[in-house]
Amino acid sequence: MSRPVALLTGAGRSNGIAWAIATTLAADGWDVAFSHFGDYDRRMSLGGDPDRDPAALVAELHGLGARTIALDADLADPSVPARLVAEASAELGPISALVLSHAESVDSGILDTTLESFDRHLAVNARASWLLLRAFAAQVPSAGGRVVALTSDHVVGNVPYGASKGALDRIVIAAGRELAPLGITANLVNPGPVDTGWMDDETRTALTAAQPSGRLGTPDDAARLVRFLVSDEARWITGQLIMSDGGFSI
Repeated sequence: MSRPVALLTGAGRSNGIAWAIATTLAADGWDVAFSHFGDYDRRMSLGGDPDRDPAALVAELHGLGARTIALDADLADPSVPARLVAEASAELGPISALVLSHAESVDSGILDTTLESFDRHLAVNARASWLLLRAFAAQVPSAGGRVVALTSDHVVGNVPYGASKGALDRIVIAAGRELAPLGITANLVNPGPVDTGWMDDETRTALTAAQPSGRLGTPDDAARLVRFLVSDEARWITGQLIMSDGGFSI
């Protein structure tokens, strides 16, 4: 039997959540197309090797038996989302799951955020997600499909990121209703604090102390929930924002 196809965004770094999702889905029997954007990863210096990691992920996915394609993509360009869906489906076949794990995230607050930064955050985190959803829905197989988006409620001192993630939340929740006649479910996962290269020692210590479990979340924690949400067992769950953060938000 042929493997279902997932399109995953933002999988350019080996220490990121998207990498864990990609390998988890491949091990579960999915073929995986993924996007990455090396310019952002180099600019942010979050670890990993943006010049080597995409090729390493391709090799790892092949080793798990998955067909794959890596797509370099600046999602601030409004023409890119439709191109990603078209290239992924042309290479691997119709896409049954869309996992939105890309993000623009540059810390700034109400007083120091620039217009350029605010607009770029909205373009990447909200507009591109809407356009990816629209292109995905246009080609979804007759059996339907799954949408899962990674989100965050962090906004203080991180206003453009938080505002654009808030817009993403509403878009995905709307998709849970609007796309239901196509057999598509759409949900969001808030993984809480996960160290994907952005924490310094002080931040890591403070956030660990605030966790009821006494540990931070890991990319694998998020990947396991995404695995469930794209499965047939989750077909009755849609329009939900799931706080999968080990109790951090309680």
